[in-house]
Amino acid sequence: MDGLRLDGRMAVVTGGAGAIGAAIAADLAALGARVLVADVDLPNAEKVAAGLPGARALPVDLAAPASVERFADAAGEVDVLVHNAGVAIVEPFTESDPAGWDLMWQVNLRGPMLLTKLLLPGMLARGWGRLVFVSSDGARAGSGGEGAYAATKAGLFGLAKTLAREAAGAHVTSNVVCPGPTDTPMLRRVSAADPALVGKITRGIPLRRLGTPADVAGLVAYLCTERAAYITGQTLSVSGGVTMH
Repeated sequence: MDGLRLDGRMAVVTGGAGAIGAAIAADLAALGARVLVADVDLPNAEKVAAGLPGARALPVDLAAPASVERFADAAGEVDVLVHNAGVAIVEPFTESDPAGWDLMWQVNLRGPMLLTKLLLPGMLARGWGRLVFVSSDGARAGSGGEGAYAATKAGLFGLAKTLAREAAGAHVTSNVVCPGPTDTPMLRRVSAADPALVGKITRGIPLRRLGTPADVAGLVAYLCTERAAYITGQTLSVSGGVTMH
């Protein structure tokens, strides 16, 4: 089908060394994009990039503005910016440490804001661009133990919608993708203390399975193509039906 290729486009995927980030990077590369795998974990980012045609890796620490600025300078002209990186600390809100709030705010919200501010002007000047913010269904619907995390990820909703309005005239779209329960190493670590947790979660999903990184990546990749040129300012869940809006 026409409009599903990204040949000649430069795409940045933050958190690209993780399970979902690596899947997004692979899908974008398969559509012809030159992918820049961005992560604080450079060795694993390089491993992801090594398996993709034309891809490369660069380090970025979203909690450090100077690192974000260096990354933006090194990235050059970027057409597709996927904000996938995130930090989650799962604990009851009344027991949470404000130092953890600060880290999650820096990585989950301030970092994406700054990186977008640095890279969006180039998209506007060239008259084309794609912004995709990976948030969470926990931010959209609430989730026990994720109060501070959900608050920082929910900030992406307002940012993305505002950018959708401000950048529309330059054919730059801005959307949010919210993964639901997804089978990632992070989920497996959380569930290690409760072997029955995955089963409990799965029984609450209408499609009766956990999501996979590929499920999330497929939607992200589509939103980056020309076929999705008329979709902007939207928040879309990939949750197996847990959230329905």
